[in-house]
Amino acid sequence: MILPLHSHQKAARLSENPRVFCAGLLSRGFTLMELLLAMGTSAIVLAAIGSVFYSAIRLRERTTSALEKTLPLYQACDLLRRDLRGALPPRGLLAGDFKAEAAGAGLGPNYWVQFSTTTGKPDPATPWGDVQEVVYQLQPSRRRSASGGMELVRSVSRNLLTTSTLDLEDELVLENVESFEVNCFDGYEWRTVWDTSLTETNLPLAVRIRIELADAADVDRRAREPFELVVPLVTQVWNSAGSEEEVEEGEP
Repeated sequence: MILPLHSHQKAARLSENPRVFCAGLLSRGFTLMELLLAMGTSAIVLAAIGSVFYSAIRLRERTTSALEKTLPLYQACDLLRRDLRGALPPRGLLAGDFKAEAAGAGLGPNYWVQFSTTTGKPDPATPWGDVQEVVYQLQPSRRRSASGGMELVRSVSRNLLTTSTLDLEDELVLENVESFEVNCFDGYEWRTVWDTSLTETNLPLAVRIRIELADAADVDRRAREPFELVVPLVTQVWNSAGSEEEVEEGEP
């Protein structure tokens, strides 16, 4: 008669044969509770990763949208800064008067500024030099928009020897502008009007430009701040004897 083996005898035989022992362990598998715990943990981790990824995508979209809106503004300010730094004083060769004043009513402050500058690019095909007359002003937008903004236009005249009205060529600088403000510094205060053909005989010591873009109607106007640009100018002082004295940038 064959008697069944006791448990300790089975364990002794399994320990003597490693292959049988490993096969017994591998054939055990996972329980249903272990599978549910693993699936729940994986779902939580995937949900966290998805939330972080979605937040990163939205942040990238907002950043790209903000850069697309402000890039034309920075380009317009660079153009204004370059023209103002090359501004020529009145009574110079081919140089006209420097004029800046309010242009009229609008959504916000609406100014225009006109001066001669040395930012023209000489072209062998044309007889014009680097001196040109530029005018910055707001004009009604040619495109309809919900914000109702205007266009900042740069008008340029290269032919300064004409005896008639200057032939200005318009160039669009910035769209969707609500206000364009120009202030001139005389050494004591910021002035809203400057005209070398009437009273002032020199360029202002500095020019401050404030530009505010027109946003959608649902944006709180009190939370917006205009973009400000301050450009010091190189002026020439004319005394009673008619001599010239150059004043460097920033020097009163």
